[in-house]
Amino acid sequence: MDQILHDNMMGALENVIDPELGIDIVNLGLIYGVDMDKDGVAQVTMTLTTMGCPLAGTIEEDVKRVLADLPEVKETVVNIVWSPPWTKDKMSRYAKIALGIPD
Repeated sequence: MDQILHDNMMGALENVIDPELGIDIVNLGLIYGVDMDKDGVAQVTMTLTTMGCPLAGTIEEDVKRVLADLPEVKETVVNIVWSPPWTKDKMSRYAKIALGIPD
């Protein structure tokens, strides 16, 4: 996968907002990786802020919806992982400022 497609996928994922925190999943540091095979199947490896997140299904559907807007993406598979665990250190400076967390 080339850098432009990677950047486009990450840009699309910035449109997925965590409903509880009001910040996108990229700036929250929830995206661990994106890839796509030659058949146009996008693989998104991500985590959630909490293991029992009641909005996991909503976030997963939003990920699929925003990536479906990219012409190269034919299908999206979302892999939710718990290792490494998410911590506030994974958040971007923007997310920390928006949530009032000291940098």
